Amino acid sequence: MTDLLDYESEHLQRLRPNLAECTVLLKSDGSFPLNEASELALYGSGARHTVRGGTGSGEVNSRFFVTVENGLEDAGFRLTTKSWLYSYDQARKQARKNFIKQVKSKSRHALKLAVVEGMGAVMPEPEYSFPLNGTAETAVYVLARISGEGNDRQSIPGDISLTETEVRDILRLQKQYKRFMLVLNVGGPVDLSPVLEDVGNILLLSQLGTETGAVLADILLGKSNPSGKLTTTWASVSDYPDIGDFGELDDTRYKEGIYVGYRYFDSAGVEPLFPFGYGLSYTSFSFGNQETSVDGNMVTVSADVTNTGDHPGKETLQIYVSKPEEKLDQPFQVLAAFSKSGEILPGETEKLILQFRFSDLASYDSRRECYLLEKGDYFLRLGTSSSDTTTISRLRLNEEIITHKVKNTCGIPGFTDWKPQLERIDMFLPDVPILEIDASMIPRKETDYHFISDIDPQIKELNTEQLILMSLGAFDPKAGIASVIGSVSGKVAGAAGETCGLTKEFGLDPLVMADGPAGLRLSKDYVTIENGQKPIGQSIPETMLDYIPKPIQWVLSKKDKKSNPDCEILHHYATAIPIGTAIAQSWNPDFARMCGDIVGDEMERMNVDLWLAPALNIHRDIRCGRNFEYFSEDPLISGVFAAAITQGVQTHHGRGTTIKHFAVNNQEYNRYNNNSVVSERAMREIYLKGFEICIRESHPRALMTSYNLLNGCHTSEHKGLITDILRCEFGYDGLVMTDWVIAMLSNNKTAYPGADAGRAAVSGGDLFMPGCKADADHVRSALKSGLITETQLMEMASRILRNIRELRGIQK
Repeated sequence: MTDLLDYESEHLQRLRPNLAECTVLLKSDGSFPLNEASELALYGSGARHTVRGGTGSGEVNSRFFVTVENGLEDAGFRLTTKSWLYSYDQARKQARKNFIKQVKSKSRHALKLAVVEGMGAVMPEPEYSFPLNGTAETAVYVLARISGEGNDRQSIPGDISLTETEVRDILRLQKQYKRFMLVLNVGGPVDLSPVLEDVGNILLLSQLGTETGAVLADILLGKSNPSGKLTTTWASVSDYPDIGDFGELDDTRYKEGIYVGYRYFDSAGVEPLFPFGYGLSYTSFSFGNQETSVDGNMVTVSADVTNTGDHPGKETLQIYVSKPEEKLDQPFQVLAAFSKSGEILPGETEKLILQFRFSDLASYDSRRECYLLEKGDYFLRLGTSSSDTTTISRLRLNEEIITHKVKNTCGIPGFTDWKPQLERIDMFLPDVPILEIDASMIPRKETDYHFISDIDPQIKELNTEQLILMSLGAFDPKAGIASVIGSVSGKVAGAAGETCGLTKEFGLDPLVMADGPAGLRLSKDYVTIENGQKPIGQSIPETMLDYIPKPIQWVLSKKDKKSNPDCEILHHYATAIPIGTAIAQSWNPDFARMCGDIVGDEMERMNVDLWLAPALNIHRDIRCGRNFEYFSEDPLISGVFAAAITQGVQTHHGRGTTIKHFAVNNQEYNRYNNNSVVSERAMREIYLKGFEICIRESHPRALMTSYNLLNGCHTSEHKGLITDILRCEFGYDGLVMTDWVIAMLSNNKTAYPGADAGRAAVSGGDLFMPGCKADADHVRSALKSGLITETQLMEMASRILRNIRELRGIQK
């Protein structure tokens, strides 16, 4: 692309060589890579309609996008299946037309329902039948799936399951061509069990942003070697557990407790299709000379990794720990540390170092309200996936240690968490070295829950009405539905929101927030106006346009060029980075840091202060529509990668991340009003741990609460979650905002009401976003009733002011 700006070229050049680290080679028979680009037969939904990322908040206006078809042809491949691709286009076009008609029929009388039904709606792949014509020795079938904010995936053909057409064509192509690769252009697991045994080469390409198609060409030609590992367990649909609820309208009970992902599969003895941490390479590796040492609270494992194959490649080693079972039940093993090599040439060796704090192995005892390490032997397992490990040592603790005395704050679920029935066998393993843990070296603490928030002297200058406005995002009373799609900023076109403009009275411009997490989502085209920018054309995501009537689309499109024909149209071209799951599949925090650095640089260029990302909710269930945004089923992976991205962004002065969604945002169905019912232990060991790691390692400037309720209370109104855990236990002093609470999107026919700005003001949060007249009325009512006080509003406003100063590097 000759018209790229310098920063666009630089960012793409930095990403391209590293993107293969996000891809996972699931099966290989040795017939790839290819020696050269030649004739190639290309099939599948993702060949021409390649998915770069999910829908909704992650949609990014990049200048261009490389599909698989584009990428292969640019690399010199001669595609012999244009007729098949054209036939698929026609079948897909008709299926899309029928699908949109079906969605609209559910919302015939209300735009609200059209927006709700259409947001993130997934069209199942159509069934069709036309010849698999094509001349070549090599064939590639690209299976694509998309999902997004607003709707969940389904265990049906064309979504999580394969269609009859896909199964038929994949199996035929495997027999028809000398070399065949199944490529998965997906954001989450699909059930490959109907084809897994027969297909020799399977690559999880994932969704890699702007250069997705180009990366596949690099991998096929051996210019890049896939080195990613799964961060979520892939299994057949029938093997995923149904212990807990999913997709319930009102109450979703997390009865599986801490047994999420590989913690369940390993503990219940269920063999998945591909385990957590799994991934092959064009080459092969061995590891040995492993050693374990303990220095106080720090545990270190070292091991030599040798490339035993014929191609350069990278390998990732993982440490899992099996904890002793005394009073608390435990998963068979949990991930404690990992390390990825650099590129190792054939025959060469690299020593990897894996480290973790022994205190981080603490479990939560809700009966005694504390984190503790039970006495006994902690088995260390070293390997390359959760199903391929070798026990290398035992860490022996001769006494119980309470590492952190806290209090239960999350609420009572009303059920007992599930426990596995299989007997643990780790106590009968062969002898391995035993290292004694010195209990006196393990840190201990107790949380003081007396949270004090000072009042800034300048805030005392504001009257009551100004304090109310300070607690809300800046809003335009005339914006109407435009606020739904996040286009209320007057300073940066297409930004999701801003803090209240009253800070200008103190010499501080409002903070501008742009959506994420696949890059910056801003209006592509805009014009400058006095003191700001105004978008040109549609400002809502393209994937939502089909569901909105044409007259309303016209109203929403602000075609301001006509009012000033001499005004120059400018552009926001952002780099679309890989989806969150793909970034984590690299198992390379340095790469995640690079992605954050790229976003931070573009934030500087486009005058964005806070990026509404990264998102680090847990892959609790593969059906969650936003899993592609999230990193993993494991909290360690989630926390480490959120921290790395945050570190990359925040190396840029005045730029910050907004980690989200705090917490248990694991379902899109009725996300505004659904109640996540979760035990205290599961909350602390699974759903909050990643946030704690990210806060400890990177101090993100802001945090966003989730839409859902936790044990009967909206997370934005949950004092135990925000003040007690986040602020007092985690020590977080950044800005706390709500997700974009739009009343018209709330479901009024469910058991629980929507979030309320007045009630949220009591929780310890700072900003109710994006703000509207009704939210201001709710705060006024809360003041009048005595639910909140003016002093509390002053404390909130003071925290906002302090955080703006800190972000801008201004000393008080």
